[in-house]
Amino acid sequence: MTEATQNTAGVRVRFAPSPTGYLHVGGARTALFNWLFARHHRGVMILRIEDTDAERNKAELVEGIIDGLKWLGVDWDEGPFYQSRRTELYRAAAKKCVASGSAFLCYCPADRYAGGDYAEPAQDEEPKGGGPRRVTRCSCRGGKPSTPGAKPAIRFRVPIGGTTKFTDAVFGEREFSNDEIEDFVLLRSGKGDEEFGQSMYQLGAVVDDIDMRITHVIRGADHLSNTPKQVLLYRALGAKPPVFAHVPLILGADKTRLSKRHGATDVNLYRREGFLPEAFRNFLALLGWSPGGDEEFLRTKDLIQKFSLEGVSRTNAVFDRPKLEWFNTQYLQRLPIEDLLPEVENELKRSGLWKPEWAAGAPPGPDGRDRAWFARTVDLLRPRIRLLPDFSSWARAFFSDEFTRDAAAKEKFWKDSKVPELLAKLADALGNLKEWNHDACDHATRAVAEAAGVKAALLINATRVAIVGQAVAPPLFDTMVALGQQRVVRRLHEAVSGAAKA
Repeated sequence: MTEATQNTAGVRVRFAPSPTGYLHVGGARTALFNWLFARHHRGVMILRIEDTDAERNKAELVEGIIDGLKWLGVDWDEGPFYQSRRTELYRAAAKKCVASGSAFLCYCPADRYAGGDYAEPAQDEEPKGGGPRRVTRCSCRGGKPSTPGAKPAIRFRVPIGGTTKFTDAVFGEREFSNDEIEDFVLLRSGKGDEEFGQSMYQLGAVVDDIDMRITHVIRGADHLSNTPKQVLLYRALGAKPPVFAHVPLILGADKTRLSKRHGATDVNLYRREGFLPEAFRNFLALLGWSPGGDEEFLRTKDLIQKFSLEGVSRTNAVFDRPKLEWFNTQYLQRLPIEDLLPEVENELKRSGLWKPEWAAGAPPGPDGRDRAWFARTVDLLRPRIRLLPDFSSWARAFFSDEFTRDAAAKEKFWKDSKVPELLAKLADALGNLKEWNHDACDHATRAVAEAAGVKAALLINATRVAIVGQAVAPPLFDTMVALGQQRVVRRLHEAVSGAAKA
């Protein structure tokens, strides 16, 4: 099935995480695909929190999921909706199924549907290969007498014989034998004064998708085994199933399912490491989807324009950390500077290095540095930056006078006994300059080296350590211009005693 033949008018999609864990890379990719599809078709994106598992859900995990989505730039038009607040809707739907004969009351002990012969598999269980499943039908199907005092669960009455078919936008025509589908639970039995307990995954998902008028369900391929059950439920509730699109799984480098043993899988950890959100979006979008051709650097507007379900692969994707780092460096180097500045500003604020005079529209500070200076400095630094925290660690000396000179750099470039005298002479020469620019700094530095009978490289390397504390930095004379005359001269004088001790 091609996307062109699908009904994409009035697209409504949803991302429905369960707050029993963090925002996993796989979940983030699913959210991104839904978001790209909705934005491409000018549709609606809904956020739904599937929090019916009261024992495992945690409020802080909901907050972490929402924070991760916001960082990723995946916004939503409706929600968040919480399934825990929609219980009566699910109970009404289950009772409707009982009334129509498509579900029945089950008086079996709770462990029979929590892990017995015909237990409902976990909602994220991967489809497994091998022969056909053997399903034991629940003995309550025929109306087994209730046990005195026992409260029933509600199970779906799966048809005996025949198949359940649906068309998947990625995997094509799919067909499942009904005899391999268990009589799955819709509602657990009630506790205390409750007639029935919590809704199970299959019922809550379907009822919500109907109520929220979902047109396309885009989710991981690990949900393929859930889909025939949900198709049966849609039909029992008199609703047309949406278009299903199951996207490939994300694997680690060893081709096993991505997990903590492969490194960070929580999206928020990549945020804290200092990856650019747009670079992460670009990388994530290409895990299991291709726009066609060899183009990889795709800004968000390009992803939205090009995204289609036809480009989604059936083959599992591999999470390649070096590739993610490559994307990040590409974005650091290629973004228009005005798009990069807010990210660097946030990093400097986080590290306590930000000065209000560097904000857009603010007057210059006492040293003359303003937003224009900030932009030039970030542009100078970014070819050597890997992650955003590099601006406040490796490049700290550009934004603060409180920095540390690297011990290894001092040992290597200050070991010549002439260095202290050379730094002092250079400080005097630079302090006497009437113009402060690249060529003037270059000429003055080389003149000092020539007069002392040493190679210019000796003084250039020693000076770099003196004024920024690093052995590697942007070109020295551009660095001098960025720091300013007074700051460079002062740092050279401060370094003289340190060089003498090296």
